[in-house]
Amino acid sequence: MDILSTTIPISLKAALDADVAKTGKAVEFVVTAALSQYLGLPLHTLFQVSISGALVAGVYDKEVTVKSILQHGDFGLGTFAKLDGEMVVLDGRVYQVKGTGSVSEAGPNAGAPFAVVTHFSPQTDAETGPILNFKDLEANCDKYRKSGNIFYAIRLDGHFKRVRVRVVNPPKPSTRLAEAAKSQSEFDFSDIEGTMVGLWSPGFSTAFSIPGYHFHFLSLDRMHGGHLLDVEGGPLRLRIEALTDFHLALPESESFLKADLSKNTANELAYAEQAH
Repeated sequence: MDILSTTIPISLKAALDADVAKTGKAVEFVVTAALSQYLGLPLHTLFQVSISGALVAGVYDKEVTVKSILQHGDFGLGTFAKLDGEMVVLDGRVYQVKGTGSVSEAGPNAGAPFAVVTHFSPQTDAETGPILNFKDLEANCDKYRKSGNIFYAIRLDGHFKRVRVRVVNPPKPSTRLAEAAKSQSEFDFSDIEGTMVGLWSPGFSTAFSIPGYHFHFLSLDRMHGGHLLDVEGGPLRLRIEALTDFHLALPESESFLKADLSKNTANELAYAEQAH
């Protein structure tokens, strides 16, 4: 969080002090909320394009552009049109990790069928202990989640002893995600500096999102990355933001409107998220 110093009229300061005394809220909370409203910049809001069930069903044409995605957030993850790699949104830039292992910054007109982003404003800044595997990573993050009924954005930075990732490769059109995952590329990195961009979604979001933890990795030199399968490292800098406002934008493409999205896709989605 940045520190802001400014001069305000005595009357505003008096009103601010009165509100803080009445509500018990911190000065930082009131000022941040006021700036958010004035600037039209949503605070603690998660913006999602399409639903996970559409990806599972093989609906992954271009629905939005990278330029549009960045209007709604500077931090998050997703995938690209035709399932052409993994998307990592970090510090207001969008990176594309392809099945070949190459990483490049996506242009403003690059298309995406699915993305989840937020304007990252963490309320927690801490340090993890040593992390031995993915379950250990989850346990470290669990310490800072106060509820199982809201969303969380999670960023971890530091040195990783071991990172295992996967990257989807473009399948034939309309191929279901579980089938496409069988030909995914998997990579192992050792002794690498980087960032994990993550989201935690509550169980009730199964119908439209990926419940639990979902992380994408990007190396510090922006040369390696992918969807996180396993990890070892630490201590790491951990920043978390609780997200209490959720916005879902549904596509209007013919493929989405005509797809059968009534089925429960949780098992297929869980399969697609694993190593193969």
